[in-house]
Amino acid sequence: MQKKTVKDYIRTIVDFPHEGIMFRDVTTLFADPRGMRLAIDQLLDPYVGQRIDKVVGLEARGFILGGAIAHQLSIGFVPIRKKGKLPGAVISEEYTLEYGEAVVEVHDDAIQPGEKILVVDDLLATGGTAQAGIKLVERLGGEIVGCAFIIDLPELGGHKLLADMGYDIHVLCEFEGT
Repeated sequence: MQKKTVKDYIRTIVDFPHEGIMFRDVTTLFADPRGMRLAIDQLLDPYVGQRIDKVVGLEARGFILGGAIAHQLSIGFVPIRKKGKLPGAVISEEYTLEYGEAVVEVHDDAIQPGEKILVVDDLLATGGTAQAGIKLVERLGGEIVGCAFIIDLPELGGHKLLADMGYDIHVLCEFEGT
């Protein structure tokens, strides 16, 4: 019997949230203890031995991954949230979605200048959310060590966008299409 890969744990839902979309559902990965452990271990693997001060998770599934990775490394976790979800003083960054614009925010004291940051999320599509999160981290003086994702949809250009900006990108699997 062949060993399961991270990709084997991911369910595809056809025509969700609308026709023509192949939704890559990581909740099936998260629900399986072997799948979840495999994903966390593989997301961390390229960064073993590097200094990382905090993990930044992008809303919402990045919170699940980021919290688990921060726990594994015994470091802090910083959520980057949708506008209006964080109490206290925040900084904001607008970005473009496939069908409009959105805003993400982070507490203005969540990252200190010079801290080494690992950015994590479940999916890299157009790269807009990740790019906005990176901009917030850098505005606070954080230095990006890398960006780690479970899934890459290369046809949507996010991997190329972040790579062209000079960031180290680590993905566990790719799916064709949208």
